[in-house]
Amino acid sequence: MNSYRSVLVCVTQQKSCERLIKAGAALKRDDGTLYVIHVTKENWNFVDNLKDGKAMEYLFNLAKSHGADLTILNSDKIPETIAQFAHHYDIEVIIAGEGPKGGESSFIKRLTSLLQNTGTELKVIPSN
Repeated sequence: MNSYRSVLVCVTQQKSCERLIKAGAALKRDDGTLYVIHVTKENWNFVDNLKDGKAMEYLFNLAKSHGADLTILNSDKIPETIAQFAHHYDIEVIIAGEGPKGGESSFIKRLTSLLQNTGTELKVIPSN
């Protein structure tokens, strides 16, 4: 199995994203860096939603336990924001979750397109 010096994990406001953080941590080299990112729509506010806030707190603590920070950014252009973050931090591999219906979501298709010719891999982790 490959190991990477820089891994970016994309999470949503769901506790089920735990599997993504664990997958990213398993791919990171011992001397590598793990990043966890959540990009919200500009008008979304998880502070006012107790369930989402609890999930984000859980994911924040899980990220910390693996030596990563959880970065939360606001943007209506989610794939573009993730691609820019990956470029800025010289990310080797991005971990994202499969959509709820399986298959390739429009998010995954767009992110794949943005990552072409960048040297950054995209690994999509199936939902359980």
